[in-house]
Amino acid sequence: MNQSESVSPPLLQTKFVENFRWFSRFSFWVQLLFGAVSGITLILAMLSRNLSEQPNNPGIGFGIVLAIVGLVLLAFRIFWDFRYRLLGRRLQGGDIQFYPSKEDITQALRIGLNSSLVGLLIAFIASEETVGLVLAKTLAQPQALATNTENVIRSLDIFVTMANVNMIGAHFFGAVTSLGLLNWVDE
Repeated sequence: MNQSESVSPPLLQTKFVENFRWFSRFSFWVQLLFGAVSGITLILAMLSRNLSEQPNNPGIGFGIVLAIVGLVLLAFRIFWDFRYRLLGRRLQGGDIQFYPSKEDITQALRIGLNSSLVGLLIAFIASEETVGLVLAKTLAQPQALATNTENVIRSLDIFVTMANVNMIGAHFFGAVTSLGLLNWVDE
């Protein structure tokens, strides 16, 4: 079976090719924006942690580790969206010799979807852990008075929470883009 026989009719439609390129470009930039915000807030969180006194708070350290793992997965996902853009260019090119097969596109979309879903799960767990920690600190304080320095909510706690929530959004956009394009390829 040669390359031209493995190309299905929906992949040859200009509307599919245009939408594939548009959605991959949109997803790339949205995830890059969310990733940049998450990265900056995570850097600020780590800097504020290093510059201030270290309370006995191992929970926030675990949240930072999960946030870094989520950010690494997001970096992979942004790279993978760039690969979608390259596939879109190959689809738009008229040379059938370099035209990607339906299986190649489906495989690329599934890898992107799986990485987004794993990143979404990690960012969700990190957010839950961080929000639970902030809630525990809030509940441990007497109303309007913070006597124990371990129970003071610091900017570090909010930075880590913000970074994780932004990563949830970024991985969500990546998953939705991959699912939408995958469904379109399978039609």
